[in-house]
Amino acid sequence: MDTDLVFVVGVIICVMAIPATLSAFMDGRAPRAPALIILIGAVMIGYVVNERPMTYTLANTPDAFMRVIASFTH
Repeated sequence: MDTDLVFVVGVIICVMAIPATLSAFMDGRAPRAPALIILIGAVMIGYVVNERPMTYTLANTPDAFMRVIASFTH
């Protein structure tokens, strides 16, 4: 599997779990499911950063998103 795709999916998973985490905190519940989802996304990002250490930085994140989008449109 392409590391760009794994990185982008991991970032999207982590970002999509933020509202669920905030909702759980606001309702006074323990955020068990959102924490698991964030853990899955973090493991995906960690795997990719471990495979290619200097490729994925904060500055290169938009480039990774564009490469994934370009691979689906072509």
